[in-house]
Amino acid sequence: MIHLVTGGARSGKSRWAEQQLLAHRGPVCYVATAEVFDAEFAARVDHHRARRPAQWQQVDAGRDLAGALQEHARADGLMLVDCLGMWLMRFFDRADVFDAEAFAAACTELTTTLPLLAGGIVLVTNEVGWGVVPAQQVTRRFVDELGRLNQTLAAVSDEVTLVACGLPLALKRVEGRR
Repeated sequence: MIHLVTGGARSGKSRWAEQQLLAHRGPVCYVATAEVFDAEFAARVDHHRARRPAQWQQVDAGRDLAGALQEHARADGLMLVDCLGMWLMRFFDRADVFDAEAFAAACTELTTTLPLLAGGIVLVTNEVGWGVVPAQQVTRRFVDELGRLNQTLAAVSDEVTLVACGLPLALKRVEGRR
């Protein structure tokens, strides 16, 4: 089962996704994608970490998200990837140069890997394309790349949920599920 959860910044998507995994009786692996560069962002990461159960395993994926998922998938387990926007940021260097070739290869590997994984996976992503077209080229590139990634992953996902104001809206569901 692949479940994509999307929403805007501070929409409650990560908290909602985490709550969905709390009832799971088997192992849960939290796959972190962010690279922390400053104190404010470190505080955000600490806030997320503090609300997760201590028994959840945490893995830092880096650029090789597909490899991390393959390594930690278990038939009786669930994985939570938070979040794909932060994973995309790893393909921009400090001078805002985007490594398009590496990202394309990583996306292909991810979309090929997801359907083959044992267990279930919840992918958290940002919906950033509803605002004004950004003035800076690098920001437009980020929005475009994340939008394309979200569309690709929604197509291979069994379920897609949009979270706004902490409330879920089912965009795609497996037949027979509510």
